[in-house]
Amino acid sequence: MKLAALVTSLAVAAPAALAFAPSSNPVTGRTQQLAAASQFENEIGAQAPLGFYDPFNVVADDTTENFSKWREIELKHGRVAMLAFTGYITTLAGARLP
Repeated sequence: MKLAALVTSLAVAAPAALAFAPSSNPVTGRTQQLAAASQFENEIGAQAPLGFYDPFNVVADDTTENFSKWREIELKHGRVAMLAFTGYITTLAGARLP
């Protein structure tokens, strides 16, 4: 019985360990993605660990004007989200308007 449990656990664990094995292909999707986004790598917000981070390739072949528009929209939505969170915490603390 213990041997069957051991064999079963090894059969399940072996494929899971392969998920963390290094890729044999040196050119991965991440490398191609970084090469595509290289025109925006010197913008404000691109920092050392990740560089320019665009996981969905939204601005991969975009213009600088559209990049500025996307950045402005992101800032606006972030500010609205911060205001909404502040309002939620304020009412949760018990402060109510008359």
